Amino acid sequence: MRSVIIAGILFFLLIIASFAGGSAIFYLGGADGLNIDGTASPHGGGLGDHEGGTGWTHYGGDAGGARFNAARAINTENVRDLVTAWEFQTGDLARPAKALGRSASEGTPILAAGALIFCTPFNEIIALDPGTGALKWRRDAQIDLDASPANQFVCRGLAHWRDGASENRLCAERIVMATNDSRIVAVDAATGALCDDFGAGGVVTVRPETQLLWAGEFQFTSPPVIVGDVVIVGSAISDNARRAAPHGTVRAFNVRTGAAVWSFDPIPRTADAPTRADWPEGAAPVEGHANVWAPMSADLKRGLVFLPTSSPSPDFYGGLRAGDNRHANSVVALEAATGAVRWAYQIVHHDVWDYDLPAQPGLYQVWRDGRRHDVVAQVTKTGHVFVLDRDTGAPFLPIEERPAPQDGQTGEVLSATQPFPVRTPALVPDRIAPGDAFGLTWFDKRACAARIKSADAGGLFTPPSERGALIYPANSGGANWGGAAFDPSRNLLVVNMSNIVHHVQLIAAENVPEMRAVFHDSEVSPQSGAPYGMKREVLVSPLGLPCNPPPWGVIAGVDLASGAIVWRKRFGTTQDLAGGLALPLGTPNFGGPIITSGGLIFIGATMDNYLRAFDIATGAELWKGRLPAGGQATPMTYEWEGRQYVVIYAGGHARAGTTLGDSIVAFALP
Repeated sequence: MRSVIIAGILFFLLIIASFAGGSAIFYLGGADGLNIDGTASPHGGGLGDHEGGTGWTHYGGDAGGARFNAARAINTENVRDLVTAWEFQTGDLARPAKALGRSASEGTPILAAGALIFCTPFNEIIALDPGTGALKWRRDAQIDLDASPANQFVCRGLAHWRDGASENRLCAERIVMATNDSRIVAVDAATGALCDDFGAGGVVTVRPETQLLWAGEFQFTSPPVIVGDVVIVGSAISDNARRAAPHGTVRAFNVRTGAAVWSFDPIPRTADAPTRADWPEGAAPVEGHANVWAPMSADLKRGLVFLPTSSPSPDFYGGLRAGDNRHANSVVALEAATGAVRWAYQIVHHDVWDYDLPAQPGLYQVWRDGRRHDVVAQVTKTGHVFVLDRDTGAPFLPIEERPAPQDGQTGEVLSATQPFPVRTPALVPDRIAPGDAFGLTWFDKRACAARIKSADAGGLFTPPSERGALIYPANSGGANWGGAAFDPSRNLLVVNMSNIVHHVQLIAAENVPEMRAVFHDSEVSPQSGAPYGMKREVLVSPLGLPCNPPPWGVIAGVDLASGAIVWRKRFGTTQDLAGGLALPLGTPNFGGPIITSGGLIFIGATMDNYLRAFDIATGAELWKGRLPAGGQATPMTYEWEGRQYVVIYAGGHARAGTTLGDSIVAFALP
């Protein structure tokens, strides 16, 4: 009943704001001159090397993560007729409540070996009939559900490999999964049987270089990448526990045998490492992280793998790691066969905001000046889009160094400048003042204004402090692991982003235990080995709504030839947050978009339980299909026996608070 009353008040105030101007609420008609209902610009060009097919063979559609499919049976004219074709339930709702409360269903299936194959958050691989959803086989990796994973129980996807030299034997075609308990598992794609020639009975167990504080401090959450006979994995590591955290090493193994091939640590551990000058003089760095927890991408023709690296440890104090800290917070191109660095471009210098690169680098062909250009596009937590040349890492769209806030905590060594794209404005706001505070009532708004006034709020890259600083966009994004999709016929990048604020406060190390006892409902972490721990929380009003004005989620189309924002929309409603009242205020979102030749964008991601279809040309919403649980996963699409299907994992997200479930849902035309 309380949520219904709140929703009613919110609706009333929304109407009042619309008549009164409501400039803060209607941010999307902002300074770049684009109306919230902006229209598309015409583009030249062709499909380039993303002509696509009607399958979905990689986590990101193709190895480069374009998330584009040439299928066009479902289009802008008939998408309103979509119905549920089939639904498969994994049975995970019967898992222990403790495990479910630490889970997030973020997986995207692939179409391989005549089956639709995906992994559950608990590392069970399941293969379904693509046309009916009937079970073909399943293989459970038997992880410990009593463990405390660094980043929840998550499995975002799988990798597929085929041995062209030996087609008629077990595991000539195999599926590879990286697990929450840091193993790599290889199974036969047709039966799910373990591949005995890979590692020890089909399993390679990875041991980090550093002794773990607990078993779940180090895990694998994103899909492996396979280039030739090399399978490459990154890792997810618990944030803010300690300075000497596990190393963020990227590892490569032979996909046939499981033998180690190479490893790459973004943080230099030896005096002769190329990036050693960007770290303090003296002993080798003891910091960990700069890991690659987000999905990677690969250029199979060039033999390159592209890494989105994270921040060094600890996240919010860098006084012990002076310099830019390269190759942290960077797009790094490695030779897949050797692990050698081809090039690297740093997106955030000396990160003390947890602004790691959260999404798969997109490998696209952009049509400009009468020819095609191979690029890498990286979306970020800061709300920006960086576009680089794929061969050199040089900016394809201009980037400039701009002065960044200083006056960090005592002992901090901040970068004087930070990189900013010149052509594309940030897709979400990056500063807030007390007068911008949002609230349902005068008292609610006043409380938010007071919280903003009491913190350091100098805009993007305001350093954390003992007083407390506002990190805006929050370190959950802006963009997150869902990434972006690319329409090669329009040069159009589509990306969804969240718009909320984090309040981060540094705590003297000796006071951390007391603060943890007092703020037991907040995140309070020690950052052991640094002089400060930290407290982090979303900036919300007494009624629990964000203190910054809506929209709290957006989706946008960006022209990668020019950098122009073509259209931008509010994304998500309050339906499953406010007693069924679906106000179009946008919501924080996790999961990404896909694009089809039918002129459509498909995306779940929001905190209301829907899969949506948008018109790629205008961003107009054309259809939405109700899901049985939260759709915090990236969908996929394929054609099977003449029928196009759009599939999404609707299992919910415990940390985001969406409805938990265990369904894979396929939509198709009647």
